[in-house]
Amino acid sequence: MADGTQDPDQDLEGGKMPLLDHLVELRRRLVISAIAFFACFFVGYALAEPIFTFLVQPLADITAGQAGRRMIYTALHEAFFTYIKVGFFFAACVSFPIVSMQLWLFVAPGLYKHERRALMPFLAATPVLFTLGAAMVYYIVVPLAWKFFLGFEHPGGNGDLPLVLEPKVDQYLSLVMRLIFAFGVAFELPVLIILMAKVGIVSVEGLRAKRKYAIVVAFVAAAILTPPDVISQVLLAVPIIVLYEISILFAVMIEKKRAEAEAAAED
Repeated sequence: MADGTQDPDQDLEGGKMPLLDHLVELRRRLVISAIAFFACFFVGYALAEPIFTFLVQPLADITAGQAGRRMIYTALHEAFFTYIKVGFFFAACVSFPIVSMQLWLFVAPGLYKHERRALMPFLAATPVLFTLGAAMVYYIVVPLAWKFFLGFEHPGGNGDLPLVLEPKVDQYLSLVMRLIFAFGVAFELPVLIILMAKVGIVSVEGLRAKRKYAIVVAFVAAAILTPPDVISQVLLAVPIIVLYEISILFAVMIEKKRAEAEAAAED
């Protein structure tokens, strides 16, 4: 300022820290995150059977009342490592808010007050959007996809062998986890685009001009991340496109607000 004083909003909270203090603080945050993750892992492993039962429930609902339905494992260690995967899956989901909070506590002192206020809504929206994507997988995508795959069964007869689905526990869990993470990450698209629009990396005109490329990328990503069936691919690609359009609307509001602020500053 002109009188030699510094605007409090421009002063980093807590002042500058020596490099060694930064490393000590980083180690502290990493240790807390690791403890939270492994604590959640042991809880998840202890609850692996009911968690796996919950993940298998969509298939159980579709095949309810059908005799002889079962899941199998063909290696001695397969069921054990499947439960290990369940523990890591549970830990990744449950400990994410704790890990992200530790990351925020490490980064926040180096941000200006207005930057912290701007980032807090995005920090809160991230787990909510991921949960919405995971819920869409469990309640919509998985039942439809499983019905599609079960449609390839046939009872046999006339010299033909029956074709019956007997899913392996390891492959089933891997497929469900891949779907959940694919949809969860895809639902984070508005957070990423709005943040880039807020810092000026992307513009509304650029987002609109690249809309057709975004649609192509959405379907390509859906084809890579989902099983090879049209239903799950469309159910992932369409939300990505819708979220992209929602991101454009938020980018419009951000640019409008920025223009108003600049006009007010000039006045």
